[in-house]
Amino acid sequence: MRALAYAHSLTANSLSGNSLSGNSLSGNSLSADSAGPNPTNFDYGSETLWIILLKTIVLFAFLMVVAMIMVWWERRLISFMQYRLGPNRHGPFGLMQALVDGLKITFKEEIIPTLADKPVYWIAPVLSAVPAFVTFAVIPFGPVVSIAGHHTPLQLTDFGVAVLLSLACSSMGVYGVVLAGWASHSTYPLLGGLRAAAQMVSYEIAMGLALASVFVLAGSLSPSVIVSQQHDLWYAIALLPSLIIYMIAGVAEINRVPFDLAEGEGEIVGGYHTEYSSMKFVLFYISEYLNMTAVAALVVTLFFGGWRSPWPISIWSGSNSGWFPLIWFLIKLAIAMSVFVWIRATLPRLRYDQLMALGWKVMVPAALAWLLLVSTLQGLRAANKSNITVALSIGIPVMVLIGIWWIWDEKHARDIAARDEARTEAAVTAGSFPTPPMDLVVPPSPRLAVTAATPAGGAATEPNPEGDGPADSPGDAPHV
Repeated sequence: MRALAYAHSLTANSLSGNSLSGNSLSGNSLSADSAGPNPTNFDYGSETLWIILLKTIVLFAFLMVVAMIMVWWERRLISFMQYRLGPNRHGPFGLMQALVDGLKITFKEEIIPTLADKPVYWIAPVLSAVPAFVTFAVIPFGPVVSIAGHHTPLQLTDFGVAVLLSLACSSMGVYGVVLAGWASHSTYPLLGGLRAAAQMVSYEIAMGLALASVFVLAGSLSPSVIVSQQHDLWYAIALLPSLIIYMIAGVAEINRVPFDLAEGEGEIVGGYHTEYSSMKFVLFYISEYLNMTAVAALVVTLFFGGWRSPWPISIWSGSNSGWFPLIWFLIKLAIAMSVFVWIRATLPRLRYDQLMALGWKVMVPAALAWLLLVSTLQGLRAANKSNITVALSIGIPVMVLIGIWWIWDEKHARDIAARDEARTEAAVTAGSFPTPPMDLVVPPSPRLAVTAATPAGGAATEPNPEGDGPADSPGDAPHV
């Protein structure tokens, strides 16, 4: 709570009246360090065409390389956790394994179902991959730098509600999954598409509520402004519940373990992409890693200071100027993506009822309560209330809610125990409980009975006191 109040005091001091005009801050340039021109008030409309094309091509190439490296890194990291070697044949440390796998699957035969809806079947992989590229258009990789004498920020574009574009793109990516399942005209892909649709609706709400707390504290929906507001305190500290909720919702949004119900191979073969092969399957495969990279980039930007250097590197005055911030951003991005791999290697897949219960019964109420708490604190701090008043205004309602929840939980547990006990007593009283009678007599085995029939040409058989069958039966002979 103290960290949240401190972060808000920094925000209140840096914003003039908590109002933002476009990409610039009214009354303050937020030059927290000597990083040259401020990226928050940069005019992207005046950039040279070749600079825009250069940044677009470099960004596209970067994402393709990152997707290929993440395939290798995920296999290597999981193999390390499981005491295996992982890819180690092609190239140093197996670095070329992802490239070799991509070339192999590219030349595989492409099989299209006869009853598939061909136009939708073709467009679904593209709809799944393209939104991930668009998301990175608003991610700030660094401050304003000089490229061939032209000053430009390491960001393709920015505007006042750029984070909403990222959320819209993450929602659009699910359309590719749903359409792929529907267009395949097959049972398992359709089930995977329906699962993806329900999962997206369940976790998009929690994700949006978690990010709303960031917007309330930063006073803006611009990524560069949010990064600038974290020059003294990361929102990962001030808004830790928002970070946890967003990370969980992000894993569910990109269909990663333990939320990969849309492609559960143990239940529905391959899910939505069961009927896809060759390059179309590669697009789905790449889009998963691109979406994971996009979620990790948003985590770094909104909660971990973006391209700003961590402490104690931030003590150095030149750590947030030039090309150094790009290094800090890439390091943070690599750590965030490694956490996603760690989650996959650790947690088992949830059941579908557990997936829905976690989204609707836990995450949405928790995100809504946290947003209410942050908004209330923001309003009290903006009204210049004392710290004691803020603490009492927040602490007392929170303690009352915790007490109500604890009393209700205890009463609910007692009711369940009493109900189970009543059902057990009723079953015993009615005689339906499967308890054996005390005078139970076990009947003799039929094989011990005396055989009444006499074999033709032989004497009647006598029971064998040493075994289960007659004395003259072949069962007494030793088995060869």
